[in-house]
Amino acid sequence: MSQLSNVTVNLNANIYFDGKVISRTIVLADGQRKTLGVMLPGEYAFTTDVAEIMTFSKGSVDVLLPNTRDWLSISAGMSIDVPGDSEFKLVVHSVSDYIGSYASA
Repeated sequence: MSQLSNVTVNLNANIYFDGKVISRTIVLADGQRKTLGVMLPGEYAFTTDVAEIMTFSKGSVDVLLPNTRDWLSISAGMSIDVPGDSEFKLVVHSVSDYIGSYASA
């Protein structure tokens, strides 16, 4: 996916980790909420309220999902399923673009 049509963009950026992770929330015409983000190299831990699918369009990251012991290597074109109400960890090796798709809250 390289383009989304008919979206509303929240003008307030979501800024984390001193600006090393930034995203914008968008809402599709059908009400589905997504975030478009960029992560700079570093190590991060995130918590989720609802289930999320993160699809990477650029970059290289390792992810440790909840209740797992093994890190997964993720690159452009790959996705991860993050359960709701959980914490996951990321090691970002190169600048990474992603889109987060959320389950209905």
